[in-house]
Amino acid sequence: MTATPAIEIHDLYKSFGSVQALDGLHLTVRPGEVAGFLGPNGAGKSTAIRVLLGLLRADSGTARLFGGEAWRDAVALHRRLAYVPGDVSLWPNLTGGEAIDFLGRLRGTVDTKRKADLLERFELDPTKKARTYSKGNRQKVALVAAFSMDVDLLILDEPTSGLDPLMEAVFTEYVREAAAQGTSVLLSSHILHEVEKVCDTVTIIRNGVSVESGTLDELRHLTRSNVTAVVAGDPSPVGRLAGVHDLTAVPADGGTRVTFDVDNAQVGAVMSELTALGLQSLTAAPPSLEELFMRHYGDVLPGADTSAGAESGDGTLPDGATRPARGTAGAR
Repeated sequence: MTATPAIEIHDLYKSFGSVQALDGLHLTVRPGEVAGFLGPNGAGKSTAIRVLLGLLRADSGTARLFGGEAWRDAVALHRRLAYVPGDVSLWPNLTGGEAIDFLGRLRGTVDTKRKADLLERFELDPTKKARTYSKGNRQKVALVAAFSMDVDLLILDEPTSGLDPLMEAVFTEYVREAAAQGTSVLLSSHILHEVEKVCDTVTIIRNGVSVESGTLDELRHLTRSNVTAVVAGDPSPVGRLAGVHDLTAVPADGGTRVTFDVDNAQVGAVMSELTALGLQSLTAAPPSLEELFMRHYGDVLPGADTSAGAESGDGTLPDGATRPARGTAGAR
């Protein structure tokens, strides 16, 4: 029997006035899977997450968590998940430790030994008042609360915002540990190296639509590899092969150095031609996640398409509407 997906979004639509934030979105996260949800600010990621959390009601389509309807069954479903937003708000007069304990009591399950380990690893002083915390320390409170709970799903929306690289490494370690224990993870991010390190699958979203989805290996199979080779003969026949792009050639010791991109389906034919030309050295690399991402956003980056998803940085929506509060970190 096939296990029920932790997250199942099908043909999801959500608009704010004249702005279409989600335009037929599809997304599936299987049990125990770490799924990356990629797109710049304004792509629709946070809108989709708010629909999953029952903070927004979709115009049409389905959004399910463990088979339950995200809007109708929100209260019951929230007992099985923890949520970390990218901009955490805390109760200013509580200490960090008190905030973590309170969030834990909302669910009734906090592993105290695990919490102590998390506080140490994240280098968080739980005795300080939340109002004294930096942005990074507020994120740490949310992460400690989420990782110390026994949940089936972690929904992480830009969770490492404000963390330094050392703390990002600690975060990565705990995501992997949670997945190894069977917890599903949805990691929404625009930090490509973070997603590439921990995610089993990736969904790239643009203008509220899933434009690419699959494992990294599957996505790489659909694109090109970069090749650098030194050959003894004239490399011009390589440039005429189907699937070879942007070939450049410069003199090198004992031959010619060529650099080009090749469609992965044509690698075999290219290798045969290079060998026939007297191949002396070869370096081939699959595309990075950044290169996959740029296939869909190269025309708009570095300027993010903030109009597409109605997600401006100041928390406002078009036509004077206001978005729901981001919510307090942790389980709801």
